[in-house]
Amino acid sequence: MARRRQIYEGKAKILYEGPEPGTLIQYFKDDATAFNAQKKGTISGKGVLNNRISEHVFTLLQGIGVPTHFIRRLNMREQLIRQVEIVPIEVVVRNVVAGSLSKRLGIEEGTPLPRTIVEYYFKDDALGDPMVTDEHILCFGWASQEELHDMADMAIRVNDFLSGLFAGIGIRLVDFKLEFGRIWDNEYSRIILADEISPDGCRLWDMVSGEKLDKDRFRRDLGGEVEAYQEVARRLGLLPEGADSTVLDLEKHRQRKGS
Repeated sequence: MARRRQIYEGKAKILYEGPEPGTLIQYFKDDATAFNAQKKGTISGKGVLNNRISEHVFTLLQGIGVPTHFIRRLNMREQLIRQVEIVPIEVVVRNVVAGSLSKRLGIEEGTPLPRTIVEYYFKDDALGDPMVTDEHILCFGWASQEELHDMADMAIRVNDFLSGLFAGIGIRLVDFKLEFGRIWDNEYSRIILADEISPDGCRLWDMVSGEKLDKDRFRRDLGGEVEAYQEVARRLGLLPEGADSTVLDLEKHRQRKGS
């Protein structure tokens, strides 16, 4: 088998050249980072779970008309995706005060927000992904006014859908990060959802106990990261109840369902 050409390696994923023009293969790693990679570690089986969870969420979003880069899952750790020109802006949607918002404003973590907040961050690890405004984005040409509107509209739509999805399985969607990319057709481009949606980029709290079911368990040295990710997958119906071995049980479950 010919060696695949690596296009890019990030903190949690590797991108390889795809089998067809305009496609890439996205590989999910077990590497875990926090605080702009100042803290590093490994969560065994994380890549397998994030691959499956992100596939599930993106497929559901496509079903309600949200355009995404996802084409299909290839195996336990890889997806076939559309190649996009990534917009250098992280869009963060907040429903509950947590993380940096709590620290910046001195508001107690867990305080419900009276309305959803959409924030923008410039994607630059060396600068610590600084928060920016729409004026910065437009001034420096990182996105056009139309693209910014499309990203904000999609972010709110995704939030509405995911809040309901997770509430239905007893999980509060506290906040989450989205990334977007441009698909080009000659001179014309359009914005679509890219990257991933998983416990790596979402804060997910159990609605009864408040238990954190996301990467905050790694950030804050709480332990139980694998079990938290597994719990999200179980509640979404992606892992059989009582499964203990992430990789083996996930693959066996996939084979039984014929997916």
